[in-house]
Amino acid sequence: MEATWQYTGTEPVKIKKYLQSLGMGHRLFNDIKKGQGEFLVDHRPVRPTTKILPNQPLTIKVAPEMADPTVQVSSEPLTVVYEDANWLVVDKPAGVTSIPGPTVDNGTVLNRVKGHLEAAGSTDLRPHLITRLDRFTGGLLLVAKHHVASSMISQQVQQHRMLKEYTAIVAGQLATAHGMIDQPIARRADQVQRVVAADGQPARTEYWVEATGENWSRVRVRLHTGRTHQIRVHFAFIGHPLVGDQLYGGDTSKFDHQLLHASKLSFKDPFSQKQLTFTSALPAAFTTL
Repeated sequence: MEATWQYTGTEPVKIKKYLQSLGMGHRLFNDIKKGQGEFLVDHRPVRPTTKILPNQPLTIKVAPEMADPTVQVSSEPLTVVYEDANWLVVDKPAGVTSIPGPTVDNGTVLNRVKGHLEAAGSTDLRPHLITRLDRFTGGLLLVAKHHVASSMISQQVQQHRMLKEYTAIVAGQLATAHGMIDQPIARRADQVQRVVAADGQPARTEYWVEATGENWSRVRVRLHTGRTHQIRVHFAFIGHPLVGDQLYGGDTSKFDHQLLHASKLSFKDPFSQKQLTFTSALPAAFTTL
């Protein structure tokens, strides 16, 4: 894997500081420093302590990752919304699991991405799912095609600078057209279900009501944190569980899974330094209430 950036600053800067400003994690920098890759300035190999001058190009070269033998290759369909040398944005249908686990070891998004990369002749066959969705939540997922991309995007994930918006159908009509649910979420031993609890991790969910019916509301939801089941837990807590969400008390008379869709994803590409934004159309279930 090889990537190049043109330094546009006005003062000399050390390679490490510059790469950290772009998003590179400490671990990856040290791996390259210790011989698992190399740094080049003006296309010449340099030491990690080298300073880059204004308008000089910096290149990193890193060997491909070995494929994970425990992750099977799947040729099942994969809806690709966007692809370049570093990223895949895929549109996951509800019912497909994000990663292999004890109950599903093949056919997941990760298995399908590995199959997609293998079919394309990629030398990097260890993709990294940057965002994940519950099995019955459909919509946009971001995949890093190699560990350099995974490292470069990690700051945006940790600092919640990646914009993730969802569309949900919730029970009843909310009291306000716009609101923020700011309640900590905790995990309980041996339970899949999460709960709002004082000893939980901070969690903030913002919403806007887009449409209402007699006994439902369609809301646009933006996550400001990334807790497991966050949207489902928060709306159930305020008395408006997602329609079809059996785990959190939603009405399952018409739908057998929660009506939740990852409809928008936006992030700053640390390689091109451009903002990339993607949207996903709502499934039919959201328009047939």
